[in-house]
Amino acid sequence: MKIIILLVLFFLLFFSRKDIQAQTSSVITITLKVSGNCEMCKERIEAAAKGKGVKEVSWDAETKLLTLTYDTLLTRIEKVHIRIADAGHDTELKKAKNDTYKALPECCLYRDHSESMTTDSGNSLISLVRGVVLEEDDRGNFRPLPRASISWLGTGAGTLTDSTGVFKISVTQETDRLVISYTGYRPDTIAVQPATDLKIILASNQQLGEVTLNSKLRSTYISSLSTIRTQVMTEKELFKAACCNLSESFETNPSVDVSYNDAVTGSKQIQLLGLSGNYTQLTVENLPGPRGLATALGLNSIPGPWVESIQLNKGVGSVVNGYESIAGQINIELKKPEKAEQLYANVYLNNMGKSDINLNLSRKFGKKWSAALLLHDDFLYNKVDFNKDGFRDLPTGNLFSVLNRWKFENGKGFMAQFGVKLMTDEKTGGETDFDPAKDKLTTNHYGLGISTRRYEAFSKTGYVFPGKKYKSIGLQLMAFSHEQDSYFGTQPYLAAQQSLYANLIYQSIIGNTNHKFRTGLSWTADRYDETIRNITYKRTERVSGGFFEYTFTPNPKLGIVAGIRSDHNNLYGWFLTPRLHLRYEPVKGTSIRISAGRGQRTANIFAENNSVLVSARTIVMPALNTSAYGLNPEVAWNKGLSVDQQFRLFNRSASLSMDFFRNDFRNQVVVDLEKAREVSFYNLSGHSYSNSLQVELHTIPLRNLEWRLAYRYFDVHSTYSGVALQKPFTSKHRAFMNLAYEIKDWKLDYTLNLNGPKRIPSTRDNPGFYQRDNYSPSFWIMNAQVSKTVGKKHPVDLYLGGENLGNYFQRDVIISPDQPFGAYFDASLVWGPVSGRMIYAGLRYKIN
Repeated sequence: MKIIILLVLFFLLFFSRKDIQAQTSSVITITLKVSGNCEMCKERIEAAAKGKGVKEVSWDAETKLLTLTYDTLLTRIEKVHIRIADAGHDTELKKAKNDTYKALPECCLYRDHSESMTTDSGNSLISLVRGVVLEEDDRGNFRPLPRASISWLGTGAGTLTDSTGVFKISVTQETDRLVISYTGYRPDTIAVQPATDLKIILASNQQLGEVTLNSKLRSTYISSLSTIRTQVMTEKELFKAACCNLSESFETNPSVDVSYNDAVTGSKQIQLLGLSGNYTQLTVENLPGPRGLATALGLNSIPGPWVESIQLNKGVGSVVNGYESIAGQINIELKKPEKAEQLYANVYLNNMGKSDINLNLSRKFGKKWSAALLLHDDFLYNKVDFNKDGFRDLPTGNLFSVLNRWKFENGKGFMAQFGVKLMTDEKTGGETDFDPAKDKLTTNHYGLGISTRRYEAFSKTGYVFPGKKYKSIGLQLMAFSHEQDSYFGTQPYLAAQQSLYANLIYQSIIGNTNHKFRTGLSWTADRYDETIRNITYKRTERVSGGFFEYTFTPNPKLGIVAGIRSDHNNLYGWFLTPRLHLRYEPVKGTSIRISAGRGQRTANIFAENNSVLVSARTIVMPALNTSAYGLNPEVAWNKGLSVDQQFRLFNRSASLSMDFFRNDFRNQVVVDLEKAREVSFYNLSGHSYSNSLQVELHTIPLRNLEWRLAYRYFDVHSTYSGVALQKPFTSKHRAFMNLAYEIKDWKLDYTLNLNGPKRIPSTRDNPGFYQRDNYSPSFWIMNAQVSKTVGKKHPVDLYLGGENLGNYFQRDVIISPDQPFGAYFDASLVWGPVSGRMIYAGLRYKIN
């Protein structure tokens, strides 16, 4: 704790130092409102602002703010206003003369953007699309391209850009596809809307890129150009729920299920493609995320306010990121020090007494360095027993984590990031009368305690070769130590893991940018030490390998990514991981993707199945040998097909998506709960597969109203002791609806989930009173949130929400709760919510 306090004081010292110096110096920094539009405006404004006494100037085209550092003894701010206005740009104090303003290039005319002719009644007769075509050189500078060809697809209507790269063209009723071409560059076709301003950049790789300046980014979207199908959840999507931690970030996503592992520990797991979360590769900025011993509690260890965005791809991912993804990959992008808010605070409280406090701080040190300090603290001390079974529905305790990260970028191609993270988590659960000071490891009252300490360090360095943006080399390094001291009733479970990870990546092209490749070497080492029920399991697992991934993009309609990696595991020997992704766009707005590949992982049976420890079940497993727990690695082949269709509905953009994925396991570690007083772990003998079908519609029926509908079907079977059965705790059918509405400073969000029946493992070996139905009932879950933004300069978001508003919960969730040390006690058969309605409130405060 002393180290953390010193880190905070050290960081705050840097925050305050510049402010103290500013009070005792004649050099100050201010911001001014200056009107303008584009990159040429930026150059003109900054050049005009410079003069005697001015130290630094920077104008932002999006916010229209000029940041100015100057010496008050050498110049007066009024002179700066005059110089900028004389250049043709209005400021807060000085308006540019009309003649000077009208002499600006057409793309810089900011006072009147309406370019449509109207009748006396105001009805539009002719709408125009206008924009500017620019060329980007190797240094990232922009230059206008004169006489670039602009034409409507399939018509004779067209125009050329003027000497400043500016064009305007009348809208046609025949098509909304605009073709841009220039000698020496590949033409591109883009969809545009009337009265739209475009900035079209001709990149140095001879491919046209387009940015619509006034478009509105959806809160969640599928990248239309990526060969690997990737769904991106932005911060806007995460704000639709409280998102105290990563496990709550998927409440508005129909692809991912999040559920409690059991009725006592409070741990949650995700499900993707009908498979448990351990088959989904979880990465943090493409570095290994919670894995190994952290699998069960890992979702709780990443605070939601730290997250910038989430990238989700189903099926196999890229071989560059490893071989472990079977159901898919979830990559978490955290707040970046160079562009995060200077200060971001989030406070959360719910009616169960759980509190979350988050504080993010970031700062730039000169032009090359930036740093961030992210703090999180959550605690629950109320003993909540909603279903009145004598057990706490959630464990009490405290989780504290801190992340300090730094970034260096010299502007000449070299970049480095590094940081450290610390986490402590103390949890106490079990009966409400359990007191660890008196009852720990006794039969007085049933209790559990989980004490976790985790330390991480990471670094990422990269270099882009001068003049060759397509050629780079990077090195990713990570090390962590994870220690967990826990007990379940009278049985201790002690576990420790130390891991090292290295990934060297080189990327370049073959001939031209139609042929790209990435290749490199990776190395992972894990050391495990577990003691459970007086038996110790130790193993050291080292995997070294190499990979090669080739990307072929002959045109914007076709993309192929083919990769292969070869790895050697010191426990299991050599293995190959081939993967293939294909994207084809037969017509504009229709993307068809196919993927196939192999995945392999080593199971950590106790960490991934903590729920079985909260029961009286006997553990049955193979005899130990040189492998992990005497079990073989899990191997599966995944195949997928998806179709994403963009179209217009209600005169607004809409999309319809369909995807189908199948997993076939060549080997799987089976967790067999079919005998009521026993849990068995063994290698698969028979078939195990999953089929997943999902259809999703995303529309905007009214202005500022987003509506998403989805249906998902799972067919997941495995072989248990020679009998093929449906996978337990998995709904075959699930329906989803999300409504999101914005009006001025208000945001409203409503989510409805229908979960179909789930198979429950057999309890027929128990006496009748302790038996359960073979299937759960269907049930609805409703969540809603309303938020209000107050203030302009430093906005505050106030939010109020509720989860499980229908107050549905699983009754008799624990078998034999009155005899927790008896032969029939079992808290692992959870298929629904363990507690009822929950109301929460909070606020978010930002200084950008």
